[in-house]
Amino acid sequence: MKYRKEDIDQVIDQYLGSFENVLYEEDSQFMEGMKTNNIANDDIRKYQFWEWTQGVGLFGIWKLYRETWDTRYLNILTTYYERQLVIGLPAKNVNTVTPLLAMSYVAEELNNERYLEVCREWAEWIYRDFPRTREGGLQHLTSDTLNEGELWDDTLFMTVLFLANMGRILDEKKYLDEAEYQFLIHVKYLADQKTGLWYHGWSFQDNSNLAGAFWGRGNCWITAAIPEYLEMVSVSASVRAFLVQAWRRQVEKLIEYQNDNGMWHTLIDDSGSYVEASATCGFAYGILKGIGIGIGEDAWIPKAQNAIKPILAYTDDAGVLHQVSYGTPMGRSSKNFYKEIELKPMPYGQALAMLFFMECKKFITA
Repeated sequence: MKYRKEDIDQVIDQYLGSFENVLYEEDSQFMEGMKTNNIANDDIRKYQFWEWTQGVGLFGIWKLYRETWDTRYLNILTTYYERQLVIGLPAKNVNTVTPLLAMSYVAEELNNERYLEVCREWAEWIYRDFPRTREGGLQHLTSDTLNEGELWDDTLFMTVLFLANMGRILDEKKYLDEAEYQFLIHVKYLADQKTGLWYHGWSFQDNSNLAGAFWGRGNCWITAAIPEYLEMVSVSASVRAFLVQAWRRQVEKLIEYQNDNGMWHTLIDDSGSYVEASATCGFAYGILKGIGIGIGEDAWIPKAQNAIKPILAYTDDAGVLHQVSYGTPMGRSSKNFYKEIELKPMPYGQALAMLFFMECKKFITA
């Protein structure tokens, strides 16, 4: 089936219509865990709607605003940030940084010094005080887990993109250099040399990639983050070439593992694991984004577009995307851990779907 731009706009509107309900839907499982696992021992209500799950969604809304310049999307963002600033922000970690990526763009767009001051404070904390692994990587500290000595592939999208953007906004070289280094060290320890796919994590304590899983959504953060990063800031020709080649190797292998129905599995190389919608949207979005900035192949366009039909099939009449795996901690000993993660609608699923369809629209001529 051929899709028109009008069809894509209608789909995006569907996702947007359900987004705010999903954005403010309490994650009771996470909040219950925070009652006993809150590392910072602060007010857990501050985490209720300020985590990576919301942050990815907000970035999707920001991108939608930039594509359309429709102020209703900007209003969604400012309403959210005003609400959360009244409640107060939680302790700083990888996941609580994520909502600041969109906030930094909004601060720049509106010349909002109040927002910018928050972003300055958190960027400086990342640069000076963020817990580090051996070799200076950003330890994947979360709200409920220290993950001592561990690098996770999520960190680049959740935290490093924000630091890079603040480096651009403030013209702060130390932030730009730090973001560049984080991309390089994460490639060093997480990109598999045989396949080009990415492991979920690396432990300096165990000197291992833990369960050795090529987890779907973890990989999609990389497929999306590298093109976003290269479009966001200027890097040296050698670093750009290094990141482009890492990205291309991953995409080439992803295309090999794409399911016949156009989706990807939650364990990319395991057809016995369930197909997963958020990773599928993230892969297709990242592939199209990379092609759009000139680092991918036009022959990959139909591969990404093959995901349209199954993603629409998993979207209900209210515009809610299903077949999305819940937030996933590290599988430390068994790949089967990833197969057992429950499926439920989440803000990042909505956002990745919107990002995917926004990129799709750019490749439709009629």
